[in-house]
Parts: sequence; C-alpha cells; structure tokens
Amino acid sequence: MRPSRRAFLALLAASPAAAQPRLVPTTAETPEGAALVARLRLGGLVLFFRHADTRGENCDRSFRIGDRAGQRNISASGRAQSVRIGERLRELGIPLARPILAGPVYRARDTAEHAFGTVEVTDSLLADDYAGDRLAWVVAEHRRLFGEAPPPGTNRVLVAHRTPAIMVLGDPVAGRAFPEGSALVIDPRASDPRVLGILELAPLPGGGFHQCSGG
Repeated sequence: MRPSRRAFLALLAASPAAAQPRLVPTTAETPEGAALVARLRLGGLVLFFRHADTRGENCDRSFRIGDRAGQRNISASGRAQSVRIGERLRELGIPLARPILAGPVYRARDTAEHAFGTVEVTDSLLADDYAGDRLAWVVAEHRRLFGEAPPPGTNRVLVAHRTPAIMVLGDPVAGRAFPEGSALVIDPRASDPRVLGILELAPLPGGGFHQCSGG
C-alpha cells in the first residue's frame, strides 16, 4: 500500500463515520430496496456504481491509464452484468442525468459503456492506485461529485472504484459492503453527502469481490 493511501486510511479510521455500522447491500425486490427505487424515481440523488465483476481476471500490473493488458478488466460475466444494470434502471423507471461520468481505468469505463452507451470519462473518478501524487485531488473530486445535486427530476450516475468512496464516506461502505456492480445511493443535499443504501441491480451468484488488492 502506498504511503499516501495509508495516511488517508488512518484518517478514515479516526473519522466519525468509522463508528457507524456498515451498510448491507440490498436488491430492488426487498422492502428496503423497493424504498430506494421509489426514492430514485423522484430524482435528486447520486448513484455511484462500483465497476462490474472482475473475478478470474489478471490483477493490475502496470497502473498506467490506457494500458488495458496491464489492468484488471471486467470479466465476461461483468460485461453481461453491466448490460443488465442498464436494463434494470430502464425497467424500474429511474430517470438519469446525462452525461454519465466514468473513471478512465478500463473496468470502470467498460462497465459504464456496456450499461449506458456513451459516457464522459474523467480523471476525477480515478482509482486510488492510479492516482499517484494526485490522490488528495481525486478524493476531493469524489467528495465534490457526491455532493453535487443533479438536474431536477433526474439522478446523477458515476461509475468508478470503491476505495476512494471509502476514503470519503467511511466505514459504512467498507469491507464487503460495496460489491462489484452495486451502487451507493447518495443524498447530495445534506451538509455532508449521506448514503441512503447500497443497491444491487444485477447481483451475480458468488460474485461481488475479487482476489486482487485495490478497487
């Protein structure tokens, strides 16, 4: 783990959010998930998706943007999962703002493109291990995007990685709370962005977590 990342995680451990219980992912078919869907239909929220399934894929090696072969990519199951995420959002009648924003690491970008088609790629949603000396800026950009309200009647969609989200939002979304392909449902209107729940629109049997370090 790089020193700058260790420093952020040490700050996280001392934050008030670390004392809060971890969230439990839910699906749209549960009462909790149905309530999240009903709230999303009204708009005004942020959906922060973690990239789709990467199980069985090579771990990151080069940590270079644009080097697909040196990155951990989404699997065939992850590609199908991404498509299903887009389908479920349409089936559930959840209105989305455009553009959809995605990080430049391929597993985030590919997830977004398979789910939503045309997307806007931004370094603001970089994975922490790719950020280098820009890590503080990347975390600040995540915080900004989590707190930025979408146009009325829509929800903003971000597709990226879990570790920067943990750095911003704390222990409630850490550990195994935030599986691959799931989304944090964030209320940006509070003084600090607040996670209302974690929604799995296309869960995979036995999926959610890979064997590599990183997001």
